[in-house]
Amino acid sequence: MGRIEKSVEIKASPEKVWEMLALDRWSEWMDEMKSSEYISEVRTPEDKYRVGACAHMTMKGETKVDAEIIESLENQKITYRFRALTRSFTTSLMERCIFRYILEPVEEGTRLAYVIDYEAPWWMGILDKLTHRSSEKELERSLGKLKSILEK
Repeated sequence: MGRIEKSVEIKASPEKVWEMLALDRWSEWMDEMKSSEYISEVRTPEDKYRVGACAHMTMKGETKVDAEIIESLENQKITYRFRALTRSFTTSLMERCIFRYILEPVEEGTRLAYVIDYEAPWWMGILDKLTHRSSEKELERSLGKLKSILEK
């Protein structure tokens, strides 16, 4: 099992950071995400964060996945699992990943940790290291963009 973990301190409250973690907000700060649309019932804003909430997501390159919330503690932690709708190298890896955001109040705002736990297929070998580095860089860019948006 592999792990990628990055964190960033954001000069915004955990509540403001939490708002940006809804599946329909990812495309605002994740460069690889084009769009998302909830497929579960969303009657209130809180429904976007409840366990079982799902969205169809389209990534750059027209890769399509469903994301489902599997754990949610308001303003503290949220965890997602993915299921591929289109088959590609990227989606085969995403299906073996759990994405987790952990929010911690700090003196000047929020420390946001982003943790990806993944299981690389046995056949991946050396590609796992390259994919790991590429994912870390993309994660750093996304967190930097999120920080920039929230600190305006």
